Amino acid sequence: MDYLNTLRIACTLWGTAMLVGCHPFQGGETNPLFGPPQPIPMGDVVATATPNGGLVGQPQFVAPGRGQANYLYVPVSNQDWAWEQIVDVVDDYFRIERENRVQLVGNIMTEGRIDTFPQVGATWLEPHRPDSVGWDNRWESTFQTIRRRGVLRIIPEQGGYLLDVAVYKELEDLPRPERSMAGAATFRNDNSLRSRLGEEVSRTRFAANWIPQGRDPFAEQQILADIQARLGP
Repeated sequence: MDYLNTLRIACTLWGTAMLVGCHPFQGGETNPLFGPPQPIPMGDVVATATPNGGLVGQPQFVAPGRGQANYLYVPVSNQDWAWEQIVDVVDDYFRIERENRVQLVGNIMTEGRIDTFPQVGATWLEPHRPDSVGWDNRWESTFQTIRRRGVLRIIPEQGGYLLDVAVYKELEDLPRPERSMAGAATFRNDNSLRSRLGEEVSRTRFAANWIPQGRDPFAEQQILADIQARLGP
């Protein structure tokens, strides 16, 4: 009897397997894991199509990290006093490298320009320095080596100056941490050790590579606001 029961069960399982194998499995509808690729937005296009197939205007694309121009018109009655005020405001943020004043050459007023030295961004331990504008920039300058340099154009206009401020931001890229002592604990063949007490400590002098981060619109707007507070009506 045991043999017959075992044979009967085996035949039943074999028949069931044959019936199931004749019909393909049809599962329920499932949602795809990935949808169709979506077009990547390339920027706002400012142009108008014409009937003949042309375009009026040029496509304008804004690249990451590139800010728009910051202009400010200030009335000027005394050019010497106005120039001193502009230089004094820029000097509060950066150390000035060179300056070319607005001059009258013949009947033409030449354009002025102020260039600054690159300067490492102010950290939270330096609240007296205003070059890192905003919490985000100050936190970034605290944990990263960020430097900025400013360029100010002074364009003579009717009855005043048109100021164009550009502050460029860069991130330091070093192959290894500055003044790292890794690998320095090795045996020497001589008894003399070179002293480093007299070396100048600088966070930018030893760096050869800087990654451009675009412009800093917050610093630009702050500089223009300070100039307007002094020269504005």
